[in-house]
Amino acid sequence: MFKRILFRTLLAGAALATGIGAQAATPGGTLTAILQPEPVILTSALNTASPTGFFSANVFDGLVEYDNDFKLRPALAERWEVSKDSKTLTFHLRHGVKWHDGKPFTSADVKWTLENVWKKIHPRNQIIFSKVSSTDTPDEHTVVIHFSEPSLAVLSSLNSNGAQVLPKHLYEGTDILNNPYNNKPVGTGPFVFKQWSRGNYITLERNPDYWDRGKPYLDRIVFKIVPDAGARAAALEKGEVQYAPFSPVPLKDAERLAKLPALKLETRGYDWISPWLFVDVNLDKPYFKDVRVRQALAYAIDRDAFNKVVWYGFGKPATSPVVSTLKQFHAADVPQYGFDPKKAESLLDQAGLKRGADGVRLRINLDYLPYGDDFKRSGEFVRAALKRVGIEVAVRAQDTPGFTRRVYGERDYDLSLVWFAGFADPLVGVTRAYWSDSIGKNIPWTNASGYRSPEADRLIQQAQGSADQAERVALFKQFQQRVQTDLPSIPLLELHFFTLQSSSLKDTVSGVDQIYSSLKNAWFDNGPRVAGGAPAAAR
Repeated sequence: MFKRILFRTLLAGAALATGIGAQAATPGGTLTAILQPEPVILTSALNTASPTGFFSANVFDGLVEYDNDFKLRPALAERWEVSKDSKTLTFHLRHGVKWHDGKPFTSADVKWTLENVWKKIHPRNQIIFSKVSSTDTPDEHTVVIHFSEPSLAVLSSLNSNGAQVLPKHLYEGTDILNNPYNNKPVGTGPFVFKQWSRGNYITLERNPDYWDRGKPYLDRIVFKIVPDAGARAAALEKGEVQYAPFSPVPLKDAERLAKLPALKLETRGYDWISPWLFVDVNLDKPYFKDVRVRQALAYAIDRDAFNKVVWYGFGKPATSPVVSTLKQFHAADVPQYGFDPKKAESLLDQAGLKRGADGVRLRINLDYLPYGDDFKRSGEFVRAALKRVGIEVAVRAQDTPGFTRRVYGERDYDLSLVWFAGFADPLVGVTRAYWSDSIGKNIPWTNASGYRSPEADRLIQQAQGSADQAERVALFKQFQQRVQTDLPSIPLLELHFFTLQSSSLKDTVSGVDQIYSSLKNAWFDNGPRVAGGAPAAAR
């Protein structure tokens, strides 16, 4: 049923992709979008959570953008060159770009952000830019990055989400993580931050001085915070909201809403993030140090049923942390743990976790990512699966700050259910979940399991420094063999997110990274609209 929707939408999306720009865009109007859950921070340079990424791409630009074929397009950088030895990357920046406070954007901003944020704080870029030996700025519009070893993955992560540039004049000399501009951001992007009414909405307005002349078309974007999934569905159906990403409604409601003439279900724009859902196992807990226990957890979970029952087919059972759509890097021959409760029970017995008189072998906690009902139900499914093999699981709920602090800072948990974006290169999004250097640093979306493997670290570092793509592919396949053998985390699903939007909203997808890109190309084809969804004439 849902696969038919996806298939029809993909066909329609392919047709639309060839026609973007064929019809003249109508300027004006207010777009109301769903932002759920409410971001902890409004700056992706410091927190790569999906709500922050979706919002902040409208305020900040990247050095480049990506088109629908993963090819690089100019953004803040008009052009770039890579040296023959792949150790020098030169960016020629766009002239005349201004920060929203009127200060000029220069090469000094890029150099400062790289040295103080990307290399030290950013959850993904610490690995990608760790081999940067120096950065030169021969003039205000040229940045020359020197690497001690080649870093081919850099070109896969230079958009606004992957390499967001911060204004040096507002951050230098401050406590970066607690800088007030993290939550009243000043960027160079198509929309200017105006207000954050916590718990209610965030408002952006059109940047009249945007470098991409004539854009954005919209006058305003209002990001509404709507915690209840049913309320989100009702707001879309009534036209109060015209844009809602990341599978915003209960999956059982998706088919009904997609059939409404005023709404459209869109699956494009998620390709770049390559999302997968998994369970992290806290390896510092004594009972999880035995790999047989971790294997038993994996054998106890029926991924096919999980996909059908919880995710309504909007996913695919995962066989590796590198999703199958990344065909170049994905390893199909890694150790697998198909649904086998009897084997799970046998492994638990072998590990010394016998059933007690009450039938319970072990009592543990599971903390799920608080991003809505789908994740709560995912936690409940895992709880039921493990109960069948004698493991009692208490499913704990908390807000996003509480979740990230518990899992990535205090590490006070047993199992954590979360999704990561793998992106176009495993070095960008996958290896951060296994690299030992990020353990316990309270940096969200990194290594929460506490996995420490000299071999995995070596493979990551070799892949990072190799200038030979074939060698990198081979190293990443060895890496998958290693982590699927050690099993510090259990891949469950490759996620298939969708967006629900108004049928009158056009050109919302212009690249494979659209969900983390701006809405500067979006416009309404039936006249300007106001936040409630009504035409401007009806105000």
